[in-house]
Amino acid sequence: MGLQIGFVALLLLVIVLAGSTFRILREYERGVVFQLGRFWQVKGPGLILLIPVVQQMVRVDLRTVVLDVPPQDVITRDNVSVKVNAVLYFRVLDPQKAIIQVEDYLSATSQLAQTTLRAVLGKHELDELLAEREQLNIDIQQVLDAQTDAWGIKVANVEIKHVDLNESMVRAIAKQAEAERERRAKVIHAEGELQASEKLMQAAEMLGRQPGAMQLRYMQTLSSIAGDKSSTIVFPLPIELLKGMADLSGKS
Repeated sequence: MGLQIGFVALLLLVIVLAGSTFRILREYERGVVFQLGRFWQVKGPGLILLIPVVQQMVRVDLRTVVLDVPPQDVITRDNVSVKVNAVLYFRVLDPQKAIIQVEDYLSATSQLAQTTLRAVLGKHELDELLAEREQLNIDIQQVLDAQTDAWGIKVANVEIKHVDLNESMVRAIAKQAEAERERRAKVIHAEGELQASEKLMQAAEMLGRQPGAMQLRYMQTLSSIAGDKSSTIVFPLPIELLKGMADLSGKS
């Protein structure tokens, strides 16, 4: 009976040692191996052999991590308070740095993204925040990438998702947009009036230089008026036309 218990205990010990000796890492995983507390090397992927008790391993995922940055209160350069959230894409390039240089690289990157988002957007006005998101995304990505490089992390992309304004600011922006539309409409109308007046002035000058053209235009006007039989119209007869008729009767 004692031999059976001893055999079972020995078998369990072998299983435990085997479980702590053999590790399997997937293609996207790496193992940071420490030997007696000191960094030894990065291993993987595949089957990894460890010396029990002497060596320990920390798994690191090399896939791109999608990190949601929670809404941040941002005060723009023109003193407008907004809430902005974003999404961050990053991955580990150097597993050794990611484990040794920072305690928890996921939490550290998240906190850094929040502070960087507030710092970068606070340097811009509200109009720039709404209209130039692509450039702001690039600015935030470059700042984050430079700071996380010491942790062995590459920030691939940053996307601002939402910019939330309070109701009073939304109404103010709507009024500003309406005023801008009215201003453009007035400018377009004024430009049309100016062009029309210039064309009329050119036409008047041309008709003034050619009396025959003036009479021809007058006769065309009379013809168009005569086509409307719904009303009676009294119109003056040009003196030039009367003179022409008198000259013709005198010759006859």
